[in-house]
Amino acid sequence: MTAVLEQTAGVAASSRRGAILSVRDLKTYFATPAGEVKAVDGLSFDLRAGQVLGLVGESGSGKSVTGFSIVRLIEPPGRIVGGEISFKGQELTGASLEEMRRLRGRHIAMIFQDPMMTLNPVLRIDTQMIEAIQAHERVPIAEARARARDALGKVGIPSPEERLKAYPHQFSGGMRQRVAIATALLNQPDLIIADEPTTALDVTIQAQILAEVQKLTRDTNTAVIWISHDLSVVSGMADEVAVMYAGRIVEAGPVAEVINAPRHPYTAGLIGSLPSRNRRGERLRQIHGMTPNLLDLPEGCAFRTRCDHADEACRREPGLFARHGHVHRCFHPCREDA
Repeated sequence: MTAVLEQTAGVAASSRRGAILSVRDLKTYFATPAGEVKAVDGLSFDLRAGQVLGLVGESGSGKSVTGFSIVRLIEPPGRIVGGEISFKGQELTGASLEEMRRLRGRHIAMIFQDPMMTLNPVLRIDTQMIEAIQAHERVPIAEARARARDALGKVGIPSPEERLKAYPHQFSGGMRQRVAIATALLNQPDLIIADEPTTALDVTIQAQILAEVQKLTRDTNTAVIWISHDLSVVSGMADEVAVMYAGRIVEAGPVAEVINAPRHPYTAGLIGSLPSRNRRGERLRQIHGMTPNLLDLPEGCAFRTRCDHADEACRREPGLFARHGHVHRCFHPCREDA
């Protein structure tokens, strides 16, 4: 497979060739009084320019922590304890704060789930967007303002010229999120990490945003990591998908193949719980149980306590199984004809 490569002994250096982002064996832990929480535990993948990677899973699976780790925004008690993050050949885990500041916004943009993590409540929208441009480019204010206005229009904000003069509190939650998305697109970054950015938007605007992101990847060859719990959104825009559970990727591959022929029971459970996969009048299927406590994970496969197919073999840590670029971690994979 091209975008997602789990760490194995046989991974060659050539697998990174052409990758704009290469993550190897990333481990991000949080120290707590009760013990160490392994939020991300041995994550590896490659992403090429122009590709969209969907990162999916239930809340607490480590998706957002992965995104924050890449842009080095993990705060204490969290810390990256191991692994490598290489962006366009530059190692980020050891990069200085000044080096990361130069990269963020210009080359790597992150769209947060909460727009108020992006917007300053006491500054006008035009001030914030113009500053986001001029922090990385020496352009006249008039030109920066025009780019800001056009960006607001692209994300569906009416009367963008007038809206530039408004403050964040004068927008609804959904409108603030659109402003945050527009700000991330301003400098046409090489990589966008989108952390569930359309959750608060209605379906019409959501479709508009997704179309704009897809157009951006086509026109500017921007790579995108789209973090979401919504498989229907990911299936419509991503090239490849990686399914996370308890801090690890349990299945990954081309999005059509993973959606139509899931190999890991957890992936199959996520897909089976979608309303579109159930017949009218039938109860929605669900994965029984709760996500495990990361302080007390089951031995072996972390999913075994919720899996209908678990047996004694699952008390061992499953290795990586690969077939035609479709990888999974399970001793009892779903049949392809299921």
